[in-house]
Amino acid sequence: MNTKKKVVAMLLAGGQGSRLYALTKNVAKPAVPYGGKYRLIDFPLSNCTNSGIDTVGVLTQYQPLVLNEYIGNGQPWDLDRLNGGVHVLPPYETSKGGAWYEGTANAIYQNIRFIERYDPEFVVVLGGDHIYKMDYSKMINFHTQNDADCTISVINVPLAEASRFGIMVCDEEHRVKEFVEKPANPTSTLASMGIYVFNWQKLKKYLIQNEEEANIKRDKGEKWSKDFGKDIITSMLKDGQRLFAYEFEGYWMDVGTLDSLWEANMDLIRPDAKFDLTSKEMKIYSRNNNMPPQYIGSDAMVQDSMISEGSVIDGNVDFSVIFQGVTVEKGANIKYSIIMPGAVIKSGASVEYSIVGSDTVIESGAKIGKSPENVNPGEEWGIAVVGHNITISENTVINPKDIVDESK
Repeated sequence: MNTKKKVVAMLLAGGQGSRLYALTKNVAKPAVPYGGKYRLIDFPLSNCTNSGIDTVGVLTQYQPLVLNEYIGNGQPWDLDRLNGGVHVLPPYETSKGGAWYEGTANAIYQNIRFIERYDPEFVVVLGGDHIYKMDYSKMINFHTQNDADCTISVINVPLAEASRFGIMVCDEEHRVKEFVEKPANPTSTLASMGIYVFNWQKLKKYLIQNEEEANIKRDKGEKWSKDFGKDIITSMLKDGQRLFAYEFEGYWMDVGTLDSLWEANMDLIRPDAKFDLTSKEMKIYSRNNNMPPQYIGSDAMVQDSMISEGSVIDGNVDFSVIFQGVTVEKGANIKYSIIMPGAVIKSGASVEYSIVGSDTVIESGAKIGKSPENVNPGEEWGIAVVGHNITISENTVINPKDIVDESK
C-alpha cells in the first residue's frame, strides 16, 4: 500500500541528445558527465531532494544502461525510500501491446498508473539535461498562491536568443496570455525552462485528451504530436485554464549542444564563477566512485583548473576541467578543455578548446583542437570533440569543430 504524496516529480530522461553527437552515441543525454564529478541528472535529482520531494519517476528510453546503473537505488540523493523514492520507468508492453514514448506528454501518459499510486495533489515535470539549482517548493507555493492549474518556470533570455525557446507573454500578475514555440519574431524574452507544476487531476484530463486526439489524427494520416509545449500547454491556454509563469533568477543552462556543454563547464572556473558548486546551500549530490586523492607531479603546471579525485597530473593543465581518474602524462598540454573520466593524455599530446570523452586515449604527438588565435583567417573555429572509449593515434590532428566518434 502506498502512502499519499502531496507532490510527485516526473523526470524526462529518455532523450537521445543528438546535438551532443559523439558524447551521446552510446549514453543517454542525462548521463553525460559535467563539472569534474557530476552527471547532468544529478541536478534535477538533487533539486528534488533539496525541495523536500521524495517520490521521483525517471522516464528513460534511449541508451539507458549507464543512466540506470548510475541512478541505482537512489541512495546518493537520499531517494532510497521504502515508500516513494526514485523509480526508473522505461516504456513497457501491456496486453494491448507496447510502444516507445512518443513525446514528452505521452511519456507521462504512459505512466499515469505510477502517479496514481501516490494520489498526488501536484505533479512536477522536469527535464534531465539542465544545469541549475532550484527549490521547487517555492515554485509550488507560487502555484498554490495563484490558484493555478499549471505553472511554468521561465527565465529572461536576450532578445536575440529568444527564438530558440518557447516564449511566454504574460500580464502584470504573471498569468500566461500567450505561448509560442520558437517564434521567428519574439515579443517577449520570458523563455520556458521546461519545468512545470500541474494540478494532477487537471493534467491527467489533458494527457488523456491529447492521447485520444493525436491517435485519431494519426489514423487519418494527419500531423500529430504528444508534446507538452505544442499540445498540453496550448490546449490549456485555449480552454482558459489558469497558467502562470514563475520567474527564475538563478543560473540555468540548457546543455543541448556541444558549445553549451563546454561553456557550462568553463563557467565553473571563470574568475567571476558564474555557477558555484562549492556552496553548501542547495548542495548537488552525486554517486561517489571512491577513488584515491588526485596527484599533482613535481613537474606539472596547473592553473585555473578543476582537478578531480583519482587523477594523476604530470603535464600542463590550464583553465580546464579534469574529471575523475584522468591521466595527463609529462609533456602533455591541456588548455581550455574538458577531459572526462578515465581519459589518458599521453606525453607530447596537445588538447586545446576541446572535449575528450570518458576512457579515451590521446596518444603521443596527437593534436586535438586549436586556440582561436591560432586559426587562419577564413577558417572556421569551434570546439573539437572526441567521443568515449576511443584511441587517437600518435601524431593525429583533430581540427577545430571536428567530431570524432571512432578510433583513428
